[in-house]
Amino acid sequence: MAGVQAISDAISARLPLILPTLAALLAVVLLQNVLSRRSLASFPVAGQDLGGDEKRRQAYLLRAADMYLEGYKKFKNSVFRVVTSNKFTVIVVPPKFLGELRKLADDVVSFDDAVAQTMHSKYTKLPIGETLIPHTVKSSLTPALVRLNPSIADEVQESIRQELPPCNDWTSININQKLLRIVALVSGRVFIGAELSRSEEYLDAAINYTVELMEARRALETVRPWLRPFVANRLPEVKKLDQRIAQADRFLRPIVAARREMQDSEKPDDMLQWVMDGQEKFKQYTTEELARMQLGISFAAIHTTTLTTTNVFYNLAAYPQYIPELRDEIRTVLAEHNGVFTSSALQAMKKVDSFLKETMRLHPAGAASFQRKVNKTFSLSNGQVIPAGVVIEVPAAAISHDPEVFPDADKFDPWRFARLREQARAAGEAEAAAQNQFVSVNPNVLTFGFGRHACPGRFFAANEIKMIMANFVLAYEVRLPEGVSERYPNLEFGSSFVPDPTKQLLFKRIA
Repeated sequence: MAGVQAISDAISARLPLILPTLAALLAVVLLQNVLSRRSLASFPVAGQDLGGDEKRRQAYLLRAADMYLEGYKKFKNSVFRVVTSNKFTVIVVPPKFLGELRKLADDVVSFDDAVAQTMHSKYTKLPIGETLIPHTVKSSLTPALVRLNPSIADEVQESIRQELPPCNDWTSININQKLLRIVALVSGRVFIGAELSRSEEYLDAAINYTVELMEARRALETVRPWLRPFVANRLPEVKKLDQRIAQADRFLRPIVAARREMQDSEKPDDMLQWVMDGQEKFKQYTTEELARMQLGISFAAIHTTTLTTTNVFYNLAAYPQYIPELRDEIRTVLAEHNGVFTSSALQAMKKVDSFLKETMRLHPAGAASFQRKVNKTFSLSNGQVIPAGVVIEVPAAAISHDPEVFPDADKFDPWRFARLREQARAAGEAEAAAQNQFVSVNPNVLTFGFGRHACPGRFFAANEIKMIMANFVLAYEVRLPEGVSERYPNLEFGSSFVPDPTKQLLFKRIA
């Protein structure tokens, strides 16, 4: 008791000194908050007629895409703001500024910090800022595709045989569920190697980690920011995510240990090995850190590839009149390449490529792209000041639906980009032709982002999707179920779009 009394007396004695300091700190925080609100108030807001930010947040949950589209049309050449459902404001920048935004240093606008804020990486432990992964994808995975594509194609064919029923007659299949396993199997063969890629334990982790990560993120969103440091790690969803990371560590540990004892000539040719070999240029990672990286790769690759491919299949079923042309192109190209899915064969499938790009144009993963956290205040070339602390975005889906950018923008035109490529090539504009490939990034189609942080794995993903699509088109007929006459609409969750994972398609093997 004497000790407690002594501490109390010491605090009382210093209270006259402490209070002014606390008051000054509080004043600074309040002033910063007021100034921040004033700077944001200078930007017009989407959903102005809704009357208040709380109503805008509710509207964002139900129809975020409409709010971005409204702002894009109303303030087309100017910056506007959108009040999101998780109670922070994003500044939406028109695509004409992308050229100057891409030149800003990472300490001014940060891709990693935007992801960290959105995904609450402090608590979800999603690996952020680990430059070894994008470096390995760019320097090892993408160059390896030339030699790996034939074996990837074999894995695609084997996975389809393993996962699909006979389909000798029209058979109803939840294609999203099947694609999840097919993509996980194929991706796992490249990411983690033959030792684990067909293990049910690995497949369970690779497929369900993303679901559990998003559940943890949603749970964290319900907790007030000031309270998260005290309760976040006790949330059931966060605990489940921690258990998943521990599980991945357990099954990866013996693989890593064995590989560390291998001679160079024995080492497998896969992403895990490239990452392990690349540590010398970066730092040595623990097995748990390597496990988190593998789960992070799964988060970045498996579900996004599956969602894109599901969108492709929903379009194939909704527009079966285009399948014969696709099938003819695939057969012709493979005949010219000895039946092997080489890199040159995949590049020659121009209608397949166009079908994919048009699918992603009309059915993107979200309303916005090029998310960046602003860490230092900067000015755009038109004089508008973007304050530190906000997240900036570009309204990707609205651009894709702009008839001034894409004629008949709301129509699914599968050969749109193939025509644009041919027109550019005929005019001697090789760069413009290249811009209309599926993997290309440009201000009009922001599927894979833009600038130096554009998705580094898009080349592998594109090849994988093309192989899956081509094998199905060659082997199966596909159509919508009886009574369904239009393409299944995608579901919207805030600014995210996903193909409805509950829907069935009909498949029949070609005799």
